[in-house]
Amino acid sequence: MSCSFVPPYLLARIAQSTAHPQASRCSAQTRELDSGLRARRRAASTTDLAVPEDADGTKTVFTAAGTTRLPGDKARGDDEPPTGDVAVDEAYDSTGAVHSLFATEFGRDGIDGAGSPVTVTVHYGQRYDNAFWDGQQLVFGDGDGEVFERFTKPPDVLFHEFTHGVTQFTADLVYADQPGALNESMSDCFAAMAKQQLLGQTAQEADWLIGEGLFVPGVDAVALRSMLEPGTAYDDPVLGKDPQVGSMSDYVETRADNGGVHLNSGIPNRAFALLALSLGGHSWEVAGQIWYAALTGGSVGPRTQFAGFGAATVEAAERLFGSRESKLVRDAWGEVGIVPGVDVPTPPRVETPAGAVRVVRSGGFAGIVREGVLALDGPGGAEVADLLDRTDFAGLGEQRPDPDRFSYTFVYGDDEVTVPESALTPELARVVSLVLGGGDSKALSDTP
Repeated sequence: MSCSFVPPYLLARIAQSTAHPQASRCSAQTRELDSGLRARRRAASTTDLAVPEDADGTKTVFTAAGTTRLPGDKARGDDEPPTGDVAVDEAYDSTGAVHSLFATEFGRDGIDGAGSPVTVTVHYGQRYDNAFWDGQQLVFGDGDGEVFERFTKPPDVLFHEFTHGVTQFTADLVYADQPGALNESMSDCFAAMAKQQLLGQTAQEADWLIGEGLFVPGVDAVALRSMLEPGTAYDDPVLGKDPQVGSMSDYVETRADNGGVHLNSGIPNRAFALLALSLGGHSWEVAGQIWYAALTGGSVGPRTQFAGFGAATVEAAERLFGSRESKLVRDAWGEVGIVPGVDVPTPPRVETPAGAVRVVRSGGFAGIVREGVLALDGPGGAEVADLLDRTDFAGLGEQRPDPDRFSYTFVYGDDEVTVPESALTPELARVVSLVLGGGDSKALSDTP
């Protein structure tokens, strides 16, 4: 399972911007593929962590030094002094903070629960606009410097990716549609708890923002997401307006972003924030205990929907604390339009008109979606049709999407398939470059 921090729809928006040429190029290059990552993901186990030979203690930070080589060169081991490399030292400190939260508050020994060292790589790629969990380790880019700062700067980015690993080794929520949105929400909820513990804040004192400080000065944004008020984190000419939703009445049914995992995660996010506020005190003391018990208790599995997770939290609240807390949990879910245990129908997807090829690039920590349509009878249409005709969609569609990493949806005639970036063939990479434009052509040019 691989998850990235920046949602695909946000990266797509930036890639199309002309206001910041470097940021546009960097957002496109962030989708760069490399065979090493693909091999790692194919070989990755959901039950064991592969630990580098030179890893030690509870955490080790490596540097890719601007390459896409993982894990890279060892930069700082456990209990070693600061290096002076800001990204290395930020990653080291943040890993320690979130590791401590899970250990002291939830009795969990590391990502896998078995005490395996956490592997972190910084300085990944050139001006890489993302951070992700690749199923085995945490990876962070330095940002483009025009829209995004370095991804190690806000500690909750690392907290978020760390929790994707915890989810993988517990409920293993499939990264698509409602289970995928729950996966994203788990990362935001535990990131918020770790941030609040780091700052010594109660639920009432907290800002409930995720990714505060990720954008450079001048970008009209307070953060990447607001858990308490989804859809209000940014409104900027380059970024557009924050599209996240906070209620089932606004649920987004979409092919993009692995079924809107970064959009609809605002719904369970808001339920958690409302619960923590109604309980008072520290978010990890009661609300966090309920969420962790639901995630790890066995009743939540890979395909659990919002209502199913809600039911698990109600049961956990009653078992751990009592009827008052159980009622407050029900009330919090009710505020976002969910009745625990009762699935809510979602609206049908909008169909793509015939006579065109549609490509949608989504995913990424920022959740920015980029979409293009090419008429089959127009320039490039014949080449695209030939490339798609030579593609075995059935085989490609069997792969699970990766959390916080990019995915591509291809709609062609009666065929529709979503392909993780790690599985793009040379033919599909060429289709992406033709339909989405030159930036993607450069980013995907090295696809084997």
